[in-house]
Amino acid sequence: MNRPASDSSSFLASGPLVLAGLIVLAALSRMLPHPPNFSPVEAVALFGGAYFASRRWAMLVPLLAMLASDVVLGLVKGATYVQYLTSSAYLPSLVAVYACVALGTVLGFGLRGRVTGARVLGYSLAGSVLFFIVSNLATWLTAFTVPGYPACTAGLAACYVAAVPFFKWTVLGTLFYSALLFGGFALLRQRLPALRAQTV
Repeated sequence: MNRPASDSSSFLASGPLVLAGLIVLAALSRMLPHPPNFSPVEAVALFGGAYFASRRWAMLVPLLAMLASDVVLGLVKGATYVQYLTSSAYLPSLVAVYACVALGTVLGFGLRGRVTGARVLGYSLAGSVLFFIVSNLATWLTAFTVPGYPACTAGLAACYVAAVPFFKWTVLGTLFYSALLFGGFALLRQRLPALRAQTV
């Protein structure tokens, strides 16, 4: 008598669960020690936008994964991080990060059915530039002095110049996590035919 498949491969054959699982794992990797701005923020957005068949889930899953990781960071790091999450002074910067996730997801829609190494590289660089522009604009708009970075009150151009040393980490983080997510999913698709559709 045939028995219904109940092993891990049948679970993994559910594309949306695989995508969500990879995105959540990448977001939670923010708990690991890392250089400033070396994060999965733009990579999870691009990945979700590229592969979720539902545009609603493509938008929601990366945002919810980032929110969950922020909550966990608050629990792990304590008062300092909670103050960042709840302070009205830092609210524009926090909103900018989540806006970058949403915009990065929209950017990722352009990869649907067109994922290649070269395109992922190009879109990752574009996502990094997007994050740099939006996040530093938000920092400047808050009109308060970031500790150690008084240039942010000297003007928008000065704010961007002060942020340049961190930009390389944004690029490296986005490239690293994009390679992990897109590369890891490509390997899974080779083993599991149910994941081979352009979007799942």
